[in-house]
Order: sequence, then C-alpha cells, then structure tokens
Amino acid sequence: MDGIAAQDMAPQTGLFGGLSGLRAALDLGGPAMWAIAALSVLALALILWKLVDLARAGAWSGGGATARAIALWSAGDRKGAEAELANRHSLRARLARAAMAALTDPALDRAGAEAETARVARALLARARKGLRGLELAVTIGPLLGLLGTVTGMIGAFQALQEAGAQADPATLAGGIWEALLTTAAGMSVAIPAQIALSGFESIVDRLRHDMEDAATRIFARVPEPAPTPEARPAAAAE
Repeated sequence: MDGIAAQDMAPQTGLFGGLSGLRAALDLGGPAMWAIAALSVLALALILWKLVDLARAGAWSGGGATARAIALWSAGDRKGAEAELANRHSLRARLARAAMAALTDPALDRAGAEAETARVARALLARARKGLRGLELAVTIGPLLGLLGTVTGMIGAFQALQEAGAQADPATLAGGIWEALLTTAAGMSVAIPAQIALSGFESIVDRLRHDMEDAATRIFARVPEPAPTPEARPAAAAE
C-alpha cells in the first residue's frame, strides 16, 4: 500500500516541483523577470489571436473566388462577377467588390473610382495589420527588460561583494552574476519568437497588398460596356 501511495503522489510531486521551480526562477530574476513573464503571455496570446484574425479575414483563402470574378468581369459579365463576390468576406474579395462598385457608380468618374478603391484598400490593409504594433512592442521591450534586470542584478551582486569586504567569496559573486544574466536570456527568449511571428505576419500582409493591387489593376484595365437600354436598341437597329 505504501508503494502504491508513493506512486500516486509522484506525478503530483513532479507537477508541484515544476511549478515551484518556475516560481523560483521568476523570483531569482526579480521584478524584471515577472514583467518578462507577463510580456511572454501577452505576446503568445497576441500571436494566437492574430492567426485566428487573419484566417477570418481570408488571408489564406478567397483568391480563387476573386480570380473567377475578375475573369467574368473581363469577359463583360458584370452581373456574374458581382454575384461571384456577393457572399465573400475575404479582404481580396471585398477590395474587388469595392472596385467594381466604384467603376459602376454613375456619380464617380474614373479618377474618383480609383480614389475610392484606394481608400477601401488602405482601410482593408490597416485591418490586416491590426495587432502587429503589439508584437513590435514585445520585440523591443523584451530585451530591454532583460537588460534592466541584468543591470540591477549586477548592482546587487557587487554591493554584496563590497559589504563582504575581505571575506568576499568569488562563488557568491558568480552566483549573483548568473542570476542577473538570467533575465537577459529570458528577454531574448520572448523577443525572438515574437520577431519570427511578426516577420511572418508582415509577409502575409505584403502578399495581400500585392494581390489587392493586382486585382484592382485588372478590374480597372477592362471595364465592361453597359448593356444597351431598351430605348437605344431601336436606334441602333435603324442605323
């Protein structure tokens, strides 16, 4: 029975041991380490949220429907192109729909249609970049917090060395130094993954910008002729 009880308690001991070890590492780094830990949680949450946000915005989808709509538009099938984009919510589809609507708006000339399309494109790209400022902040602040913790830790280690005087133990100084350097390593461990994620998200936004510029150019390059009105048909037939 004692052996069974010991086996049952082993996982719990390991769990609490891991939590206590994490708490001890945070305490060694001082307030800077706690700030870095909070920053890491926020950065991870922001990365996960941005992945979901880009998926909802159609960052990895919507290109096929937009290409089909542009092909219909170029072929002169205005209604078919608009129907293809009617229920699409991706950023590419929304830009193509806005460009088509601007070109078919009788109140806008070509310059006005281009300006309206550019305005919509800027708004969509700003929506795609939402949240990236937070990752940029994590990339910048993480190493600075680590450096701050290292500097304050080194100050404390040398103060302890001064107070010890002639009885100073080099091992104590070495222990204080590695504890201080722990915050630098922690800050870099937050900044590096955040920088990787930021670079990936920025490449996705750049690809979206390219796709939207290409779609707008193709739409403006071929404006389908409006269908003749019933009054114009007899005149055309008489000619």
